[in-house]
Amino acid sequence: MALPSHTTPVDDADATTDRAWLAVLAAGIAAAMHIWKLPAALAGIQADLGTSLIQAGLLLGIIQLASVVGGLATAVGGEMAGLRRLLILGLVLLSGASAVGAAAPSTEWLMATRTLEGVGFLLAVVVAPALIRKVAPPQRLNIALASWATFQGTATLIGLSAGALFLQAAGWRQWWLIMAALTLLPVPLLLRRVPKDAAPAEAGLRPALRRVGRTVATRRPWIIGVVFACYTAQWMAVLGFLPSIYRSAGLDGPWPGLLSALVGGVNAIGALSAGPLIQRGISERSIIFWTFLSMSAASVATFAVNWDRFGNGIFIQVVLIAAFSAVGGLIPAAVTSYSVRIAPADGSVTAVLGLTQQIFNVGNFAGPMLFALLATTTRGWGTTWWLTCALSCLGMGLLALLRQAAKSDFPANGKPKCKAGHTSLQSRKRR
Repeated sequence: MALPSHTTPVDDADATTDRAWLAVLAAGIAAAMHIWKLPAALAGIQADLGTSLIQAGLLLGIIQLASVVGGLATAVGGEMAGLRRLLILGLVLLSGASAVGAAAPSTEWLMATRTLEGVGFLLAVVVAPALIRKVAPPQRLNIALASWATFQGTATLIGLSAGALFLQAAGWRQWWLIMAALTLLPVPLLLRRVPKDAAPAEAGLRPALRRVGRTVATRRPWIIGVVFACYTAQWMAVLGFLPSIYRSAGLDGPWPGLLSALVGGVNAIGALSAGPLIQRGISERSIIFWTFLSMSAASVATFAVNWDRFGNGIFIQVVLIAAFSAVGGLIPAAVTSYSVRIAPADGSVTAVLGLTQQIFNVGNFAGPMLFALLATTTRGWGTTWWLTCALSCLGMGLLALLRQAAKSDFPANGKPKCKAGHTSLQSRKRR
């Protein structure tokens, strides 16, 4: 089935090389590393700036604030200005905000720069999947999209491990400056490998708003966004505080950061496994349901049991939380595969991605704060499985609504329904 798009196809041969979509993937990893540069540095930031645990949770989540409110605006910008331009702008903004954050004299200053980093992150990751879809060869599209779903896990592995090692020799401010420089490395690759943005078939603000409006008038992007939020809220919370959890268990030196990096990195295993499962005919909804169920079981085993009573309990806990992360990686890949094909024929793929980004980042923003609040209220991490299981149950329940919405959008005759005043391209042609 052809995927709908309102981005003009690229004729340049370089647009169909693996190097083009790999450059976009590298940019996404560089952008996501700004999320994961923080957990390993939290102890140093708390000591330097006097940051409380609740403020630390806000620091972990505030980078998602721009995505909470600006996903659709970014989609409109991508339709008008071009995907490559917005991706490069996002990287530049991330780099500048990180450099300014290195000079932060207070927690509030650092929160402000993290908010700017969030804008850069939003610009990069909303347009990247649509750009990958545009430049990847057709026979490699499923692999390219599945690989994109690994960007968060890969960034977690690199960001946490590199940060844990670097912070043994230097401070968090130097780490912020290093990240500012690393973020600009993919820019020359994007300029060289990814073709320039072509003008869309319908240029201007009004046509862009019309395509976005047609997309958000359907139900499935909203539902899949909330389902994704049920995953991202718990994964971001657990991974964000994992170095702190390990330190409270008695680990010191680089080990909390390195073990957390391992847990985050194995998320890519699940992401890469989703593609073959979908190719074999397993639906994205089935993958998401069983993944939520498995994550619930793993989180209960990790946090409900007092592993301190066992001699090697900490290592058993690492294995369990690694299973939580590895299995969880199936959800981003399944959601990405589902999202790029549910835009109406006269809608916008970028709008679907922007809307889901906007919704699931509510989970990214709220998850760490709720996790920290629960741990603070109950005076320990042992009750945090209440939150992970509740989110998984909500996500599984929403899958039933997703099935109903799919039947509503595509009834028995196979023709997508159109909202009043939103006629399809096919109906306009018949007229």
